[in-house]
Amino acid sequence: MEGKYDKIALEAVVDGLIFPVDGFSIFQDAERKELLRRLASERGVVILTDADGGGVVIRRHLKGILPPEQVKEAFIPDIPGKEKRKRRPGKAGTLGVEGMKPEVLRQALLRAGVGVETEEAPAKPRFTKADLYGLGLTGTPDAKSRRLALQKALGLPANLSANALLGVLNAITTPEEVEEVISRCAPEEKEL
Repeated sequence: MEGKYDKIALEAVVDGLIFPVDGFSIFQDAERKELLRRLASERGVVILTDADGGGVVIRRHLKGILPPEQVKEAFIPDIPGKEKRKRRPGKAGTLGVEGMKPEVLRQALLRAGVGVETEEAPAKPRFTKADLYGLGLTGTPDAKSRRLALQKALGLPANLSANALLGVLNAITTPEEVEEVISRCAPEEKEL
């Protein structure tokens, strides 16, 4: 998560370490990066950033410096609005982590697989690039619009690349759930 106001919002739903990276300053802060690497290797981390362009850049940077097997990603949906403390909405016109209701944050974390896991819990089927192609989400002229429709239906940010979507789908859903969402889409989106 990016800053202190995001941390305050998360404290309402998280009983654990919340580590703000203080926005773009993480790019130049070698000590903070090393601490994040250590936390990731010892206990794993969850990356939760705003869905705007800055959040995407910070998320990508963090994923690049942390061991992938120790990282989970949580995503907030694109909800139009502005945070109460701000005069104007951000460039994207959507709420950031600090503006999300606690239940929205809780659901984002649950979808990322944060919580108590049991041995009885079945392993989720994994999505592959071939699955995305089979669903028409890559490799076709209208794949981007199909992905956008699916992302909207799942409450995901609109600015995910196909590869990012693949990672998100593997974290939060199953192929059967995606097929169900596609079948519920509006008639013009049903051809997903």
